[in-house]
Amino acid sequence: MIRSLDRTELGLILGLPVLILFGFVFPNWVVNYIQVSLGTGLVALGVVIQMRAGLVSFGQGLYFCIGGYTAGLAGKFAGVSDLFLLIALGVVASILVAFALGFLMRRYREIFFAMLSLAVSMILFGMLSSLEVLGSTDGFNLPKATYFSWAPEGETARMALYIATCVPTLLCAAFLHRYLRSPMGQIGEAIRENELRGEYLGTSAAHAVHIKYVIAAAVSGVGGVLWALALGHVDPEMTNWTTSGQFVFVSILSGTSNIVAPLFGTFILEIARVYAVEASPNTWQMILGIVMLLTILFLPNGLWSLVQRYSPKNLKANSTVKTPNGGE
Repeated sequence: MIRSLDRTELGLILGLPVLILFGFVFPNWVVNYIQVSLGTGLVALGVVIQMRAGLVSFGQGLYFCIGGYTAGLAGKFAGVSDLFLLIALGVVASILVAFALGFLMRRYREIFFAMLSLAVSMILFGMLSSLEVLGSTDGFNLPKATYFSWAPEGETARMALYIATCVPTLLCAAFLHRYLRSPMGQIGEAIRENELRGEYLGTSAAHAVHIKYVIAAAVSGVGGVLWALALGHVDPEMTNWTTSGQFVFVSILSGTSNIVAPLFGTFILEIARVYAVEASPNTWQMILGIVMLLTILFLPNGLWSLVQRYSPKNLKANSTVKTPNGGE
């Protein structure tokens, strides 16, 4: 069983106890940023698996919001507070909406896909902003999470929610990693490079895009539920274009070559934003813009390319010099 796991999957398995340990040793403000970044990191993963197929979604906040609002509505009107049931409801709602919209989205590529996804996301933003029963632009609060009727309090509740955020996040990352390594997942790269040739080989590009769109929506829905429970609040800004742009920002900043990269990227972005606001409250957006520009110029494959560049395997390959007769 262990032999069938690759380096990324082993890293995710070993990373779980390390993440949980962080919750006990780091200050609460750091743990809070880790928890929030794990939720948004799942949405960035949804963006990444679409980018692997050459599709950039500027409206991924749609499913981030659907997941969060589904959990909020279930708690507000049905009294549901069980975390696992809320995640299930958020995933089902996201999948249903994505499956229906997928028949439209699968027909478009490049800028048309990006703009259409953004337009649909902003439609939901406008609807939620005008609904007074849901708090309009202010949103509303969620009840505290429970776990199969167990309702912890105080510090125990904080740690339980943190652990319950870490586990689904890494499970989703492991699932997406396996998916991208599967034949269906690898079709995305064929679509990105030459969709017409893939069609000639018998692949339905529209069908593959539809599946990717639904999977990305489901993962983003999980992220929305976890993020909403971590903050205890939802509002229409979850589906605003600025929020969706942040997920694209993270995907470009971190890179798309590894499924773990966006999880690190979201945390780096959160910390960079904190210090940027502290250093320059009025121009912190410009600082993040400069970071993005420098990343694109000097690390076009994202920050994760540094990890790959200095990995032992690549260092060994670069240090090996072959002679003309084939020796070393």
